[in-house]
Amino acid sequence: MQLKLSWFIVPFLVLFLFLFTNCEKSKKTVTIAEEPALKRDLEAIKKDGKLKALTVYSATSYFLYRGQPMGYEYELLKRFAEHLDLELEMVVVKDLDELITKLNQGEGDILAHGLAITGNRKESVSFTNYLYLTKQVLVQKKPDNWRSMHWHKLENALIQDAIELLQDTVSIREGSSYSERIINLSDELGGKIHIEKLPGEMATDEIIKQVAQGNIKYTVADNNIARIMASYYPILDIQVPVSFSQRIGWATRKNSPELLKATNLWLEDFRKEVDYNVIYNKYFKNKKNFRRRVKSDFYSLNKEEISPYDELIQKHAEKIDWDWRLVASLIYQESRFDPNNSSWANAKGLMQLMPKTAEELGVQDRSDPSQSISGGTKYLNQIWNKFEKIEDSIQRTKFTMASYNCGLYHVKDAQNLATKRGLDATVWDDNVEDMILALSLPKNYNNPVIKYGYVRGIEPYNYVNQIFERYAHYTQFIEE
Repeated sequence: MQLKLSWFIVPFLVLFLFLFTNCEKSKKTVTIAEEPALKRDLEAIKKDGKLKALTVYSATSYFLYRGQPMGYEYELLKRFAEHLDLELEMVVVKDLDELITKLNQGEGDILAHGLAITGNRKESVSFTNYLYLTKQVLVQKKPDNWRSMHWHKLENALIQDAIELLQDTVSIREGSSYSERIINLSDELGGKIHIEKLPGEMATDEIIKQVAQGNIKYTVADNNIARIMASYYPILDIQVPVSFSQRIGWATRKNSPELLKATNLWLEDFRKEVDYNVIYNKYFKNKKNFRRRVKSDFYSLNKEEISPYDELIQKHAEKIDWDWRLVASLIYQESRFDPNNSSWANAKGLMQLMPKTAEELGVQDRSDPSQSISGGTKYLNQIWNKFEKIEDSIQRTKFTMASYNCGLYHVKDAQNLATKRGLDATVWDDNVEDMILALSLPKNYNNPVIKYGYVRGIEPYNYVNQIFERYAHYTQFIEE
């Protein structure tokens, strides 16, 4: 009787153990969906006039090079924002693990970073149509003497198949699609691949660099990123795939269906254009440009430097109590940091001083960086003092910059026209800037309150906007 009872119980014990084991296994992969904390769809974004894009600071998404913001994500976003007639605001997330959380908390409207579209992530966000396909590959370092090794010895020194990773350790960010893939790969291979968890602050390109330097044994990366990094670090091997093709896309909150629809429609059209392939190739295939960039001191992932003249700019900006990064943005606008730059109007040097202005400022050689920055900042300060009635320092700075570009008295004319039309003559934004544009038309520059006539208003208008837009990028990358 006792023997029969035990045989009766065994099947139930087996079933219980099977369910328990699979329940435990499923706990590892179940993700708690993050719900949006606010409602902000396309209509609200257009009313605000600004598209806030979340991204990360990396060698492909968004960075600074020779004073200019660049990146695959950044260039696409710029075109998308222009398509929607919106201002673009880049929001850099330092910890990649927080991207989805910050999107759902409302710190951005769209998540624009190369995220693999996975089932777990789709629980929390709505993905756009994919931008491109890639696959994940193992990144490993070749032996130091790999160039002199016979090919079969080199082959034996490297992992040739993902199954060789069993009982070994791969270093990746926890919560990334790479981590998810390694967990699934362990299950598929019927063994254990150990994961060393890296902090979310480490971008993929930074992790790959650590492999090249021998600080990390293995990592996993998207093939397009691994390939461009391996072009600069030939000691890397990226030949072993660890996944099939994966879709890479952007994401919106689940309660932003109109923004998602608008993004998908734009992507569908833009991916058919030559411009899209040019941008993709620029960041993921152009090895020559990538190597040149990585070697540069003026690449923000190497050093916090904007130009060769940062120390001079800091020195003279401090004298007039301006943020040196703002002065640097103005100098980039004037000359692209080329001290020999000259214009059709005979303006010359880093700060494009005219001969008469340079003479008045005591500048003898306009091509000399020190003299140009010294004279140019003195001139900015002189203009600044002409607007003492403007209390808001940002507005006063914009008046100063516009005057630096088109002349003080044209800006004074624009103020007079603003007053006549009932606008605030002490506010540049949406007031005097509109009047500087209006001075391009005869009916406005022939008005009796105008003393200095025609000005091509689009130039100072764009000049101020572009300097401040670039300054916003500089503050993202460069500490004050």
